Amino acid sequence: MTLRHFINSTDLSADDLRKVLQLSTISIESLGRPLAGLGAALIFEKPSNRTRHSMEMAVVQLGGHPVYTRGEEVGLDVRETVEDITKVMGGYHAILAARVFDHNIVRRMANISTVPVVNMLSDRQHPLQGLADVLTMQQQLGDLVGKTVCYVGDYNNVARSLAQTSALLGMHVRLGCPTGYQAEDGELEALQKLGAASVEQFDNIHEAVKGSHAVHTDVWTSMGQESETNKREKAFASFQVTESLMKDAAADAIFMHCLPAHRGMEVSAEVIDGSRSKVIEQAHNRMHAARGLLAFLMGVNV
Repeated sequence: MTLRHFINSTDLSADDLRKVLQLSTISIESLGRPLAGLGAALIFEKPSNRTRHSMEMAVVQLGGHPVYTRGEEVGLDVRETVEDITKVMGGYHAILAARVFDHNIVRRMANISTVPVVNMLSDRQHPLQGLADVLTMQQQLGDLVGKTVCYVGDYNNVARSLAQTSALLGMHVRLGCPTGYQAEDGELEALQKLGAASVEQFDNIHEAVKGSHAVHTDVWTSMGQESETNKREKAFASFQVTESLMKDAAADAIFMHCLPAHRGMEVSAEVIDGSRSKVIEQAHNRMHAARGLLAFLMGVNV
């Protein structure tokens, strides 16, 4: 089995991504038990609901034993160096996964690990969320080639992984972000090179959403940015996804949000609790996508 890590959404090729999505949708029995008798270390510097539960269950469904560890218990670069922790835990576990503040932590882990390392979220990426996003869109919209996905809000870790994963599947990628919170030109060019049908960025959300098949958003202030809350609320005040905005999307467009959500801020209650909303299916797919990824990293072929 070739050692693979999943630190960035772009660690998968388009073909790899399609294999992961296939593994995410077949029966658990068909995957065998590639983690039977093996452990998976799940390190959380940041608290989590969906990520913890989905990853623990994905490991269990593949026959493994998840070991949840709080960040302060291991003390990354506090009690021990990242490298020492990675080398030691790699002797106990078949999978190392970490949810961290600094993306460089998971990068350093992958650089020296002898077992697969999975990024469960960092300040730069949320690749597991990206997998669940495209899995949900595929289930709801069918073949994604040529379909249009729009993200409204801060071009953050969630937006980056969504855009990259969508680009790999040949979607049109549209971003509606206020000035100062947009993707840089280099990132837009990189998305195009990944295989996106087109890439456009707007500071007018009605233009961004126009004709989109899936409209995504996220919180305005992520964990670790609490000191910027007031500033961000002012910057994003006109970037709420409302029923009026959804009328600019395709007639059968769906709404998606990685959760947790703040009704009345980044999205209205009418939208997130309405018939177009697929946020619960999206959240459930976190487990299925994680299972498919872990099976892929463990060399499962079907």
